[in-house]
Amino acid sequence: MKNIRLRPLVTAIFLTGCSTQAFAHLGLNLSVDIRSLTMGNAVTADPPGISAIHFNPAGLTKLKGLQTDVQGIIADFSVQREFSAPVGYNVFGYSDDPLICNDTADNPSNLCTDYKDSVSGDVEYASLYVPILKKVVDLGPGWPVLAPTGGVSYNPPGSKFTFATAAYAPMVAGFGAEDGNPGNYMGQQIAIERITYLSPSIAYQVNDELSIGASVGMSYNAMALKTDLRFPNEMIGVLRMIDESVCAPFRNNSNVITDLLLFGICNADEGMNPFGKFGKMEVSLEQSLSPSYNLGLMWEPTEEFGFGMVYQSSAKMRMKGKYFIDNANAPRELIKGLNSSATGQILAAILGFPGYIPPTESGLIAMDLEYPAHFQAGIKYKVLPDLQVNFDVGWTDFKAWEKFKFEFDRQISALKIAKLLSNNVTDQSLALPLGFKSPWSWGIGVEYSANDRLTLRAGYEPRASSIPDDKRNTMVPINNAQLYGLGLTYRFDEDTDIDLSAGYLRSKDNIPANTSSLANQTGVDNLLLNPYAGLNVKTKTDVIILGINYRTRW
Repeated sequence: MKNIRLRPLVTAIFLTGCSTQAFAHLGLNLSVDIRSLTMGNAVTADPPGISAIHFNPAGLTKLKGLQTDVQGIIADFSVQREFSAPVGYNVFGYSDDPLICNDTADNPSNLCTDYKDSVSGDVEYASLYVPILKKVVDLGPGWPVLAPTGGVSYNPPGSKFTFATAAYAPMVAGFGAEDGNPGNYMGQQIAIERITYLSPSIAYQVNDELSIGASVGMSYNAMALKTDLRFPNEMIGVLRMIDESVCAPFRNNSNVITDLLLFGICNADEGMNPFGKFGKMEVSLEQSLSPSYNLGLMWEPTEEFGFGMVYQSSAKMRMKGKYFIDNANAPRELIKGLNSSATGQILAAILGFPGYIPPTESGLIAMDLEYPAHFQAGIKYKVLPDLQVNFDVGWTDFKAWEKFKFEFDRQISALKIAKLLSNNVTDQSLALPLGFKSPWSWGIGVEYSANDRLTLRAGYEPRASSIPDDKRNTMVPINNAQLYGLGLTYRFDEDTDIDLSAGYLRSKDNIPANTSSLANQTGVDNLLLNPYAGLNVKTKTDVIILGINYRTRW
């Protein structure tokens, strides 16, 4: 491996709502503060400088006078995706999937005679959604993601109050690939971001041992997706069998009788294929102002021990945007053929099928989304005068993503078909059950003061996945992950510090065939999202993060 439809609308919207938001968990807290990352994000009892706005606003009372904090974070990543066929692979008796089969198109057999050992669909570059352009921008192969942040705090002389604000990115993630990449059926381009551009904060030192604080975050939230679509489904296999075995004798000899008996299906110029491309979909959603708040407490009864906790509220959003669908010819021909026959028209009317599927569809879309709440608590303890250990536990309410609901500005032909299979679908809305879970996680960090100027740090954070085992997929190339961090602080003088930090996140996942309903489930009920039905899927993700932080007091 190298490093670095029902109908298209229903599936692509599902991809957008479910997978891009789940992918956000991969980027959570990786771009807020590089010093915290090197401590395994175990900083609730000892929050770092002005970034305490996010990690524990009570920690702002540690900042005296007027202080500024500027940092730059660079992230480079590799996402590898591998597909292979298990023994006995087939979809309704067909296994000549060009994704994993070397057979030529003129091979008369429906079964593959020469499987590829494996197929790589690796991510090729990073992608970001640019608000002004309202589009996803690919950074190009080899280009890392850059996330500059900054903040300012002020503690009036003799006051117990500290005021602060900062701009930072609680969540940034995105990737892309060129046309023809095997991984494009679960996202050719994906981008999601939450950027806090203003965060007025206040902290109060109750006494020498206790501090409290609060911050209000005003954030921009966006997500975007472009994806190819295909549906290796048993019912699509039936349609292929009808096209190749039943309709073949009537191709050039159709008449009124055959049209009535076969519902006009054989009049289609192109037949359905479970391995064929069904189209392409682009979706973008954003909200310019998404407010939330953080509440923090810090208790330090001795110089050796401290305790801290923070609650980061949820943020309920009404995201709005646009969608665009490029429908492939085969499904359009199926509906066209169905409506060319009197019996086909009756059947379509009974089922509520559309009379026509256009080459392209576009319009406005909206969805209610809740950015999940988070709680974290931790301690710091000096086991030696120069050696401090931090330990945190945290919980994120990803169960709030149990169901997403999308609303459209018009009736969608795809939804007219999908509503036959689910009570969660109407002509203009789609509610998708996701079943996410709310995991607990922990992190540990060690800080050693080598001398008055130099401090060394190391941290570890095993990240528990919020995605159930039966929902894993290649668009979220992570299940469980490990985050490692190393860093140092050099004090130039009593008012100026420089942090140099590095982090490494890794994750491997194995999704055996028919184990995930969001990737490779087989059967007649996998229409919505299983582009790799029946295939074994493996993913491997590596993220390298480098950063520099400059802090000074005026």
